[in-house]
Amino acid sequence: MILCERGIRTFETYTRNTFDLAAIPVIQKLSHLPMWADPSHGTGRRDKVPPMARAAVAAGADGLLIEVHNDPENALSDGAQSLDPNTFTQLMAELRIIAPAIGRRIA
Repeated sequence: MILCERGIRTFETYTRNTFDLAAIPVIQKLSHLPMWADPSHGTGRRDKVPPMARAAVAAGADGLLIEVHNDPENALSDGAQSLDPNTFTQLMAELRIIAPAIGRRIA
């Protein structure tokens, strides 16, 4: 079983949810379960997924859920929050730099 931060509904309308990164270290302190983050659903916006994924790793997330689609503009579901493969590859390269800075590694 894993726990996953996907955001909370608020009155803010710019993103799908308010993505609460502070929940990651709080839950890790309170639980023995792995804590993941889902910046795709947490923000609902493709342009916000990479910065929130980087921030989630820096906050100590044990894993990430990131939606990827070959043609996000024409996806039948959740295209607005899906990365294309090239953007995902670039993001993974960035995460491999961030993780060691906080004593973590990308598997």
